[in-house]
Amino acid sequence: MSGSKSSDVFSARAPSPPPEPPRDHVLGLTVHSLPQAGDAVAYAERARYGRWKLLLLLLVCAAPVVASYFTYYVIRPEARRNYGELIQPQRPLPALPTTTLDGRSGGSLAALKGQWLLVSVSGGACNASCEQHLYLQRQLRESMGAEKDRIDWVWLIDDDAPVPAALLPALRQATVLRVDAKALATWLQPAPGQQLADHLYLVDPMGNWMMRFPAGLDRAGAAKAKRDLERLLRASASWDEPGRPESR
Repeated sequence: MSGSKSSDVFSARAPSPPPEPPRDHVLGLTVHSLPQAGDAVAYAERARYGRWKLLLLLLVCAAPVVASYFTYYVIRPEARRNYGELIQPQRPLPALPTTTLDGRSGGSLAALKGQWLLVSVSGGACNASCEQHLYLQRQLRESMGAEKDRIDWVWLIDDDAPVPAALLPALRQATVLRVDAKALATWLQPAPGQQLADHLYLVDPMGNWMMRFPAGLDRAGAAKAKRDLERLLRASASWDEPGRPESR
């Protein structure tokens, strides 16, 4: 009996277990999965693929330009050779005294630097070959269109003969100067077997004689000379401007 009483006492004193929370109030926990190593690798592969795709697109767009420069500067096909003969080493404009057609001082020949110069040489009487050169000089300059103001056509007369009056109207846009023939021959020189008056000569804006066109230039040859001029004007477009430096 006493045993049963003591067990009742302990039963009465023992704390009752806490009540279970209602099942509809259980706190919900959301577990986020951590990124796996495979996902990071896949992301890196997608990024790398995107970069290569962009680079490929840029190469496709740039291919025509790259190909043209490679062809022009590396392959250098036969058709791209200069028609005029390049002068090596180049010869700078000398400080030769000049006179104008009316006998006044024309200053130093070196003062012509600062423009591309297309130069012919002959006596003042100007035979048929001389007239042909003057005509082709004017046509070559005019054919440059908007770039023509970067070129001066120059006639150097190496004697004291008077210029035919009929030529004067056609020379309004030309620079016509008389120079001493012997002094001029120390600067310009013809090809072997030719005369100084047989060629057209090209001087760059820095004042260097740098090209000599073949003797006996005709219209077909002038078309080839035009291509040389166009290439030279394009190549110098970044640093050469119309007009001489002091007049800009």
